[in-house]
Amino acid sequence: MQKTVLITGANRGLGLEFTRQYANAGWRVIAACRQPAAATELAALAALFSAVHIEALDVADFAQIDALSAKLADERIDVLLNNAGVYLEKSGQGFGQLDYAAWATTLAINTLAPLKVAEAFVSQLERGEGKLIAAVSSLMGSLADNTSGGSYLYRSSKSALNSAMKSLAIDLRPRGIGVLILHPGWVKTDMGGKNALIEVEESVSGMRQVLDAFTMDQSGSFVRYDGELAPW
Repeated sequence: MQKTVLITGANRGLGLEFTRQYANAGWRVIAACRQPAAATELAALAALFSAVHIEALDVADFAQIDALSAKLADERIDVLLNNAGVYLEKSGQGFGQLDYAAWATTLAINTLAPLKVAEAFVSQLERGEGKLIAAVSSLMGSLADNTSGGSYLYRSSKSALNSAMKSLAIDLRPRGIGVLILHPGWVKTDMGGKNALIEVEESVSGMRQVLDAFTMDQSGSFVRYDGELAPW
């Protein structure tokens, strides 16, 4: 049976490359993004691969998450890939000038939304064979690795995501659903910037290998794109 992956934030960067690679591998891809009409590269992939299905989803709008789950109520999902995220740090807005509205938005999208998506699609995951939830996090969420400070908004959102996903792994284990937390590396995307060290193809290829090799013994782990464990 053809496997199915649901990817959030599928219109650019890591999400777009995940869509491309999974489609190339013969998977059925439910590619979710905020504005499908503006997602020209994603639309090109959907035109090339009949197994790519684009769905509108703003993960900050929990009513939209519930609506999409209801629309896809009969689906079998093997991998739920929480990829959508934001980086809203701006120069001059560090300690003493923090933008608390931007912080709240960052937490809503980077931390709360992945848990809401998991809650909404758990039934579809239970019907799938893969039964795996993956969250694209960041080493910037690691407490042990933080030696430079700053980036309060993004760091805290990813640390909280890691903690929530760790709890989710424990809670869903009795239902046979696994959870992985992924560090994609410093990737050359719009978010990562041109000075990043890793090409998006390499990062996604590595993360896909990690996901393909997943066993329940790894559930709740924080894993680098190269398969090594990341520090908490």
